[in-house]
Amino acid sequence: MPYRQSRFAILAPWAVILYVCLAATSDPARAQTGGGTNGPAGGDTPVSKRQEAITAIPMSRLTPAAQQRITAVTSRTTLYRHLSQQTIECDADLFLFIVRNPEVLVGIWDLMEITQIQTQRLDTYQLRAVDGSGTDCTVDLVYGDAAVHVYVADGFYEGKLVANPINGKGVFVLRSTYRTDALGNTVVEGTLDCFIQIEQIAADLILRTFGPLIGRTADGNFAETARFIDQLGTNARRNPSGLEELARRLPQVSEPTRQRFAAAVRQAAERYHSTPQVSRIDSTSRTGR
Repeated sequence: MPYRQSRFAILAPWAVILYVCLAATSDPARAQTGGGTNGPAGGDTPVSKRQEAITAIPMSRLTPAAQQRITAVTSRTTLYRHLSQQTIECDADLFLFIVRNPEVLVGIWDLMEITQIQTQRLDTYQLRAVDGSGTDCTVDLVYGDAAVHVYVADGFYEGKLVANPINGKGVFVLRSTYRTDALGNTVVEGTLDCFIQIEQIAADLILRTFGPLIGRTADGNFAETARFIDQLGTNARRNPSGLEELARRLPQVSEPTRQRFAAAVRQAAERYHSTPQVSRIDSTSRTGR
């Protein structure tokens, strides 16, 4: 499987870009192995696209603390990237569950022995990820509804290529749309806007040395993860019992989350086989800190 070659692939969208920005400094070869994109590359993004991404953030629905954290990054961004649109087939509610519980993906990759990432659920809307190579990041889901999810991340890299730890922050805006195709499959289209802020002392060095590689790796990670979720969506339709059995064995995932994942798979299969022409989207909003 292609994922065995992509050992840098990590939870998306929560920490993927911040991870890439910081971890690229530890091993540039990892960035050079990044996969292709699904569409044009996201570099050299027009100012209008960046402003559109900022406008999409539902600031009025966020807590004052979340607003402050987001503004601090978007007003002084070291690197902005709009990742190309990805299109997958996946039950809408199952997709939302994965987006909000990415440790499930990491647990599956752990079973497949294609990642060394360790995750820890710190709170209902907060996740910590450590890669074992010097990168440590904490990501908060500060807002989420069916169409928009907003994540705020803080992390650092401490490794052999730097004398002192490099600190970074990130704001990630995942925008999703849903439609039903002629066969009754739910089609999800998503884009990810990434605002990265790296402490000034390291920003120039990182951008000059690794800027192009960072973008290439980010696009590749996003595309690979989208394809993997597409496969999960297919398995939920064709082999829900197998996916439910997998859910019971997931490492790095709490028992309640395993059970909810199994239930999401079962319900996705039931919806598809009973009323395949209908795509039911869970419009429940989630607002974190």
